[in-house]
Amino acid sequence: MNANFQFDVEALTRYLTAHVPAFRGPLFVKKFAGGQSNPTFLLKAQSGSYVLRRQPPGMLLKSAHAVDREYRVLTALGPTPVPVARAYHLCEDRDVIGSMFYVMSFEEGEIFWNPALPEVPAGERGAIYDALLKTMAALHDVDVEAVGLADYGRPGNYFARQIDIWNKQYRAAQTDVLAAMETLIEWLPANCPVEAGKPSLVHGDFRIDNLIFMRGSPQVRAVLDWELSTLGNPLADLAYFCMCLRLSPHGHIAGLEGLNRAELGVPDEAAIIEQYCQLRGIASIENWNFYLAFSFFRLAAIAQGVKRRALGGNASNDKARQVGEMAEVLAKMGVDMI
Repeated sequence: MNANFQFDVEALTRYLTAHVPAFRGPLFVKKFAGGQSNPTFLLKAQSGSYVLRRQPPGMLLKSAHAVDREYRVLTALGPTPVPVARAYHLCEDRDVIGSMFYVMSFEEGEIFWNPALPEVPAGERGAIYDALLKTMAALHDVDVEAVGLADYGRPGNYFARQIDIWNKQYRAAQTDVLAAMETLIEWLPANCPVEAGKPSLVHGDFRIDNLIFMRGSPQVRAVLDWELSTLGNPLADLAYFCMCLRLSPHGHIAGLEGLNRAELGVPDEAAIIEQYCQLRGIASIENWNFYLAFSFFRLAAIAQGVKRRALGGNASNDKARQVGEMAEVLAKMGVDMI
């Protein structure tokens, strides 16, 4: 484990014994290999298995790594049809392990890291995409007022607000001048669609490897990684998911670029959009390329943030520099959309 992410296990054990119902040590801790932002750990105790998500140590960008928001949304979604892990406890006392953290249930199941689903028979892959899209639609249909999340995001045009946020995050983490990012920073605000209707709960990082599926069943057990969740336009999740599928099969986030989806048995982009629209009663989607361009821009800004943390020595993953180098590639793909 990176020395920056080691902590006092005995102190954590004492804390959890006092604050998590029925928790009993001793405690074994192992860091999950995935994740570029909030370090995530498997906790094995006498009372069972848990998952801990913490802020990384060191200086952090403002509003980033908001594990308290993750905890809030997990708690709110617990009674809804959206499958999530059970939230047990939020610790805001940074003296316990060095940063804010929360503990949730460990959900047993299967994570598919490759959207081509090579471990699944071709005839069963479509059902997994079907379950994924139904989960996405269920999330966007959540009544945010009823679950206590009416104030979970700021009012106003979601995409205009997000463009401004990620522009600032990118500038704060910038290490080089990327011409493609400069193009997107100029084009996106000038072409932002007018929004209407009530906002939905938006996951912000909705891709196949952020879902846990039941083993041997095309059923979603839990949606993971709520760090970027907020209230906004649900088309952001749909476009981000489709954008990820446009990426190279060999990148850090595996995509389906250059692969024959019909031969794989997975739906193409048009079919994904059509099914989502049917599930949510939407006639059609205009300005689709804007939503894709924004998705590439935002992911490029995130990659730049990972690169900056890697250079500072407090990235949560050993492959952080490799991820950071994606920023320019992603920005260029975004420019291709405009």
